[in-house]
Amino acid sequence: MAGELTSMTTAPAGPDPTAERGRSARHAVPAVLHRVGVVLVNRTALLFTLLALVFIGVELLPGDAAHATSERGESAADLAQRRALLGLDKPVLERFWDWMSGLPTGNLGTSAHGERVTDLISTAFPNTLLLGATALLLTAVLSLALGSWAALRPGRRLDRTVTAASTAVFAVPEFVVAVALVLVLALWTGWLPAVTLTGADGTPSSWTMLVLPVLALTVPQTGWNTRIVRAALADEARAPHVETAVLDGLSPLRVLIRHVLPGAMPTIATGLATSSGVLLGGAVVVETIFNYPGVGAVLASAVADRDTPVIAGVTALAGAVISCVLLLADLTRDVVTGERR
Repeated sequence: MAGELTSMTTAPAGPDPTAERGRSARHAVPAVLHRVGVVLVNRTALLFTLLALVFIGVELLPGDAAHATSERGESAADLAQRRALLGLDKPVLERFWDWMSGLPTGNLGTSAHGERVTDLISTAFPNTLLLGATALLLTAVLSLALGSWAALRPGRRLDRTVTAASTAVFAVPEFVVAVALVLVLALWTGWLPAVTLTGADGTPSSWTMLVLPVLALTVPQTGWNTRIVRAALADEARAPHVETAVLDGLSPLRVLIRHVLPGAMPTIATGLATSSGVLLGGAVVVETIFNYPGVGAVLASAVADRDTPVIAGVTALAGAVISCVLLLADLTRDVVTGERR
């Protein structure tokens, strides 16, 4: 007995679970930082390429900012002077490099009308963010509710109806939804205003003026994300731990909330992150229809004026916001899948 006790006390101890978790966490942090660095480099390069294409694309359009912003009766000498003032007499790649050199300091250049691009965007972009964030939040709530509701009744009439309706809704462009909403909720019933009136602070003068633009953006993206939620829940429902929970006699709702949804969240988060870019793109059209004081009006005016610095500034800011949202979705997916491993 004494020998057994001696051998037990001198035997090498087994692996410490706490120490193993600590080592795993120490290895996980550099891996996540490396992934974030790689993603940031790739998306910065992509944004750089996109901005270069913006400059080249505007250059290929007929006319230029000097002609577009000129007044009637200006002579050729006046146009040449304006072109030199705007830097349009330089090669396009030189103008692109000059503009990019100011980007790290937040200098987005000067518009064709002599206004700082930063001032133009800083006034309009918060309104667009309010519109897009509200639509994204509403999209997340509705798509999760509809997708989960259909998942609780797989293969039944409700499931088939939700799937068919979400496909049909997603196929309708935002401007068609916007026109239909104006006809029904503004012109026919008079429940909501058809256009947006701006207050003294540059924001919509009433919250009711946000309803139609938000719905026009939300409806198509709810259809798209409902399909993603339904497919992600169906895939996760076939996991072994979910089947075990069903065999244990748990209710379908409890199985869905505690065992299916957590595993499906990375896919759902990625779909919603992708929708953020689509919402910002659709906001340009929707804001124009509803006269909403956002970046869409600034961009539409800049395209009409061939105002390259403004177009590039809007593109850079939108690209940065979308990249941050996608990066957050990637990190969420890594954290969830890492915890599951």
